Amino acid sequence: MDSVSVHIVTFNSADDIEACLEAVNNQTHPIDQIVVVDNASNDDTVTIIKKWRDKNIHLPLQIVENKRNNGFAGGHNQAINQTKTDFSLILNPDVSLDPNYIRHILEVMNSSPSTGSATGKLYRDEKGMILDSTGIAIKKNRRAYDRGANEKDEGQWDEHTDLFGVSGAAAVYRRKMIEDISVNGQFFDETFFAYKEDVDVAWRAKLLGWKATFVPRAIALHQRGWKEEKKRSEIPLFIRHHSYINRYYMMVKNEKVSFLILHSPIIIFYEIASFFYAIMKERELLTVWKQMSTFSSMFEKRKQIQSRSIESANNIYRFFKGIW
Repeated sequence: MDSVSVHIVTFNSADDIEACLEAVNNQTHPIDQIVVVDNASNDDTVTIIKKWRDKNIHLPLQIVENKRNNGFAGGHNQAINQTKTDFSLILNPDVSLDPNYIRHILEVMNSSPSTGSATGKLYRDEKGMILDSTGIAIKKNRRAYDRGANEKDEGQWDEHTDLFGVSGAAAVYRRKMIEDISVNGQFFDETFFAYKEDVDVAWRAKLLGWKATFVPRAIALHQRGWKEEKKRSEIPLFIRHHSYINRYYMMVKNEKVSFLILHSPIIIFYEIASFFYAIMKERELLTVWKQMSTFSSMFEKRKQIQSRSIESANNIYRFFKGIW
């Protein structure tokens, strides 16, 4: 039977982590290892995890307590390095899995050795049948988004299909793919810290010939920040900087020049609109461009990635649909 590890990165996740762990414990496919990396929480997250571990001693749960916040990317890389299982489930602490989530996904992934990642149908509101994600899609302006987000589920996403990529909220990755596409020992690019690191992985995996798939029978509830809507101004500037600049990082690393030129009118229009939005609404976002030195490392990573690219550009860019 395929070995599976579950990786969870927490940061002030006291309200969610116990329900998340209970759902992992209830999986019908055996779990070989759980690794929780805590990014210096200042609430009761770690205490709750330890109490839960003491009650469920049959499950091998390892806790890594960071002294500082290493971000989503750094935290999950730490967890990945702790395991050697055939498959790794990257899981947000505010996600609760249906008991058959992993089993359904592995059934599909095992039927296709070139499938390196998979995700299920994530609900934002399960009772109201409001969707959160059915995988990552991307537009020609290079804006990635969650398919089906905020839609009422009326069966429109019930077809098993290949994707551009999978959301890092509840993503199963094949170990062989993790090892194949890692750059400088990092699966998730730690420069990203948080936001779009899963999009970067998806694009890189496409370049190196790996497929991503959506498994509609695999169900999960992802409550994320929707419980408490925040204004943009309430989100720390550090986080907004990453959300903004990481799009450019992933383009530098993964873009094919031929399709960058082909889609340039759409991209330029989007860039102009984004610039004027920043000037009018969030001028502080533009201060991130002072960190131009970071782009040199992105170009170095680009050389490594592009030198190993084996997938045809047409097969990659068929997933880039829509203008806005």
